[in-house]
Amino acid sequence: METATNADLRKNFLVDRLFRPGEVHAVYTHDDRLVVGGAVPADRQLELPAWDVLGTTSHLAGRELGIVNVGQPGHVLVNGEKFELRHLDGLFVGRGNKVVFAGPDAAFYFVSAPAHAVYPTTLLSHSAIDPVKLGTPQSASERSLYRYAWGQELQTSVLQFGVTVIAEGSVWNTFPPHLHDRRTEVYMYVDLAENDLVFHVMGHPGASRHLIVRNREAVISPPWSIHSGAGTGSYAFIWAMGGENNQYTDLTPVALEDL
Repeated sequence: METATNADLRKNFLVDRLFRPGEVHAVYTHDDRLVVGGAVPADRQLELPAWDVLGTTSHLAGRELGIVNVGQPGHVLVNGEKFELRHLDGLFVGRGNKVVFAGPDAAFYFVSAPAHAVYPTTLLSHSAIDPVKLGTPQSASERSLYRYAWGQELQTSVLQFGVTVIAEGSVWNTFPPHLHDRRTEVYMYVDLAENDLVFHVMGHPGASRHLIVRNREAVISPPWSIHSGAGTGSYAFIWAMGGENNQYTDLTPVALEDL
């Protein structure tokens, strides 16, 4: 990590080009076996692929799924049942289901993780979730944390995900940073203006590096890496985690003097 070039870091940790009209694209990472993907139905319906790397005939044969709509309103069919998703609405889909994406202006971000049990499909309306208020305007870190699946209320095998919205005028997310020794986290940055970007900070405490991230690009943050970032304009990010421990508060804070 400390000797890698910027090109090396982008190749190994940045996930881009997921959202292409009329297609489904994804990345499989060996970090907790997460699949990170995007589906843009455009003028057709798109089925969630299994892909050969999963070794199953259907994507959710042994997995569970979190979905967030980062585009305009659309819907997801789960075994034929229709779930309407507006911008930043979420959907948890349990193991064993068939998933189809639809909506001409929708763009669906998804993360799947291995699952040992079956839990019910649940619609997670962004407007119905009471956010946790974090940070302050004085530290440019004011933000609202929307917890969709976080180890309480909604039961999952290992998957947790939600959305954090940075307040107008603030820039920092997840600051001060922390570590998850038993979980991988993926950050998907959304709602950035065309000319804005985020400086995503990662690496070992005391030896951090950064990646330049633009709208609808994600960063895979392994358990040994801190994760934090600052943007040049307003934005939000979707956080998703999978791993050995599914307690939301299972983290190790990193003191600023240790950076």
